[in-house]
Amino acid sequence: MVLYSKHIILEHEEFDGFLELEHGKIKALHKEFSGQYEDFSDFIILPGFIDIHIHGWATGSFWFEKNAGALKEMCRTLPYAGVTSYLATSGADTIEEIQRCIKAADEAYEADYPGAEMLGVHLEGPFINPRYRGMQREECCILPSLKVMEDLYNGFRNKELCRHMTIAVELEGAREVLKFCKEHRIQTAIGHSGATFAQIQEIKDAGVGGFTHTFSGMRGLHHREPGAAGAALYFDDMMCEFAKQTGMTVSHEVFDIAYRIKGSGRIIMTTDCSGLAQTQTEFDHYVRRMKFIKDRDMVRIVHYDGREEWMDPKDYQAVREIELSYIGSIRNMAKHSRVDWFDIMRMTSLNPARYIYVDDRKGSIAPGKDGDLTVVDSNLNLISVFCRGKEIRERDEICGK
Repeated sequence: MVLYSKHIILEHEEFDGFLELEHGKIKALHKEFSGQYEDFSDFIILPGFIDIHIHGWATGSFWFEKNAGALKEMCRTLPYAGVTSYLATSGADTIEEIQRCIKAADEAYEADYPGAEMLGVHLEGPFINPRYRGMQREECCILPSLKVMEDLYNGFRNKELCRHMTIAVELEGAREVLKFCKEHRIQTAIGHSGATFAQIQEIKDAGVGGFTHTFSGMRGLHHREPGAAGAALYFDDMMCEFAKQTGMTVSHEVFDIAYRIKGSGRIIMTTDCSGLAQTQTEFDHYVRRMKFIKDRDMVRIVHYDGREEWMDPKDYQAVREIELSYIGSIRNMAKHSRVDWFDIMRMTSLNPARYIYVDDRKGSIAPGKDGDLTVVDSNLNLISVFCRGKEIRERDEICGK
């Protein structure tokens, strides 16, 4: 398959030409081509979006359901949001429940579901500070333990799936866990943390790579105590991950301050979506002032003002708007910050690929890399997505193709 565009965003160049895909890989880039090709002339071809912090999306939730079927649904529908690969993200659950997630990730990896590729697991906990737990379960926030970390790691049949961990670095035992993660090439980030600036400065040499959902769930910036938020802005060698830009959790102005300081080379865009419709009990989303309640085969959404809605949690068209999609978040971000296509490419693909050590095959458009592409128009409306060389369009499913 060959695609043509005037706007193929390479790592250091906007290329006008032809992109050849073969056997799921990018085979070559051509200035001239005489055969048949798919014409995306005026659209922008970006390397596929990589979401390294996503618990669930629409009809599947790794966090809530904890089974391979949920991951199969995420693989199927995430391309409709522009995402071509992702890290399935757990939460601060009991160790037994986290092990269920690990087992599900192994099963999904070995099944190699079509669609977006599940690259591994992001363990968001259990080593987090209960004071900054956000929507995590307080009773499941525990002190970092090397023994627990070893047990979690050894719970993976496919060890390479243990790719990322969020940890409160101020807690006793954190340095030992960080050392283990560094030795096993597991990226680590500070999150759900009350760490002071000095504590982060002292421990960052243990291999901490960045910050999870920057500004949210961490000690804020004060002019006499920069805190975790100040450290995120200050240290040039640490990445700032941002959850979806709705403007609620992090205002657009605050994001823009971070963008002006860190630049696109030190920011990673994620969604932190949960697949809210898949709750197995009751989930109180206090930011949105809504409760999601499982009721037999339906989900009941109760607004704080008393309004109620009922939805079929397995109807993608019904639940897809509950949470802001990845492409919707990028569109929002671009409306409020002055970014170009290279900035977007770095924050959505190149940076996350490097961060979780998959840039040998993901993160940029280059011969030999996976055929993961996100195609958009000039207003960041999604046109098409290619996952390992296969084109996936939501409209084809709606039309029954």
